[in-house]
Amino acid sequence: MTQPAPSSHQTYPCHDCGAHLQFAPGTTALACPYCGARQEIHVPTQMVAERDYHALGEQNRRSPQQSAPNLFVCTGCGAHTESDAWSDVCQFCGAAVVADQFDPDLVAPDGLIPFHVDKGGARKALRDWVSSRWFAPNAFKNVHEAESLKSTYLPHWTWDAATVSHYQGERGEHYYTEDKDGNRKRNTRWFPAAGTVTRDFDDVVVPATTHVNPKRLESLSESWETGAATGYQPQFLSGHHTQRYDLGPDDALNEAKRKMSAVIQRDVRNHIGGDEQRVHRIDTEYRNLTYKLLLLPVWILAYLFGGKTWQVLVNGQNGKVSGDRPFSPWKIAFAVAVGLVVAAGAVYLYYLSR
Repeated sequence: MTQPAPSSHQTYPCHDCGAHLQFAPGTTALACPYCGARQEIHVPTQMVAERDYHALGEQNRRSPQQSAPNLFVCTGCGAHTESDAWSDVCQFCGAAVVADQFDPDLVAPDGLIPFHVDKGGARKALRDWVSSRWFAPNAFKNVHEAESLKSTYLPHWTWDAATVSHYQGERGEHYYTEDKDGNRKRNTRWFPAAGTVTRDFDDVVVPATTHVNPKRLESLSESWETGAATGYQPQFLSGHHTQRYDLGPDDALNEAKRKMSAVIQRDVRNHIGGDEQRVHRIDTEYRNLTYKLLLLPVWILAYLFGGKTWQVLVNGQNGKVSGDRPFSPWKIAFAVAVGLVVAAGAVYLYYLSR
């Protein structure tokens, strides 16, 4: 079994009262939760640099599961904690600890998007989301008040590529005929089609953690404004949990190519034209393949309802919500009954008007 590796980490003590400073969402500063003192964070102005995928070292291609967990030693109370996180909060005294060195077998984060939505904003987003779930049980309306709402930076890969795709297929063109009874029939003539389409992809986002509901995390992937990412600064992690990635770069690239393939497929069909298309083969070259590892802010809520655990995510950049929720069979049955009554009434009025 892989032994925990001592982690070099740091804390940010308040110069006024000695407590541990935490990053305040929506600002560019660390703030003391006790006396309110603030300390500005230097924010890099340059864009986050892309990495050449073909220059990725073999050691960084290893499975993240082979890497040892971090061993954090709390400077507040001296507690030892094993974790696969890059930042955490001591479960005994609440001190914030942030790793300042990374396992050489792992890719270090290139940048991050700081939390813009604070806890109050996350609760409001949840409240609005809950109120729009018409068929949820009434007790579900109190979910936004749960205390388990946790701010977490989740690792994501982004991929850039210039693609050139050669395809073979067929173009279908409709024409119409009539039989002896005057019935019109649609037919299709098929013609061979071949060609080349190109597309440049920028920041195709692939979640790099399996600890969060992948379906829900994937639904947030479309809403990230990755151009707003800043270079990695550990101060932004202070007071918030940061999950280490467990989906390596090679597996992430395969997922990125799957996403790119869906777009290329649409491009090919548009290029073939006609009324219908058959695509027999697409051969794609991926050029200028680059990536970066970003830490993206997510508020995570896990709640127990009906003996089952449900999970809701709030995008910490823009407040978008994606979550699981229960359904009320009584509300659904009532809605169906109302629909049947309305339909019956419409039929009755129709016959009365004849």
